Amino acid sequence: MDYRLLGGSGCAVSSLCLGTMTFGAETDETGAHQQLDRFGEAGGNFVDTADVYSDGRSEEIIGRWFASRPADVTEPVVLATKGRFPRGGDDSPNGAGLSARHLTRALDTSLRRLGLKSVDLYQVHAYDPLTPLEETLRTLDQFVRAGCRPRRASLAWTWTRPSS
Repeated sequence: MDYRLLGGSGCAVSSLCLGTMTFGAETDETGAHQQLDRFGEAGGNFVDTADVYSDGRSEEIIGRWFASRPADVTEPVVLATKGRFPRGGDDSPNGAGLSARHLTRALDTSLRRLGLKSVDLYQVHAYDPLTPLEETLRTLDQFVRAGCRPRRASLAWTWTRPSS
């Protein structure tokens, strides 16, 4: 397996990332755990999920995998998750977006589902034209500085942001 640095962080991630969008939908828990095991055995260490994948079931499955495996299996994993979109039919005015309010609640809920105190990378899932970029950046910076949240944060949509 080849490894690359995650931006300027000094954190090495496998060149292949295991995407878990199907966990809890097309892939049941047993199959998901087998995929995670095999990925790690092959040298993969970068795992990506999101709060909306299978309405949160993907994060729950990954959390149970972490809880059921020894530290020598889980410690090498660089775990990324994302926030931005509404979950479970939440159509409330603040149920989506990149505001500090929504991202804080989305990350706290993700950490609860994962059964973890932190993730390695927290990404915004898509652009939000209603929230000022400064608020989103300030929120992501606060997450990183808090220490109990992600060690790194990213604007995943930067490459596809609509031009003004």
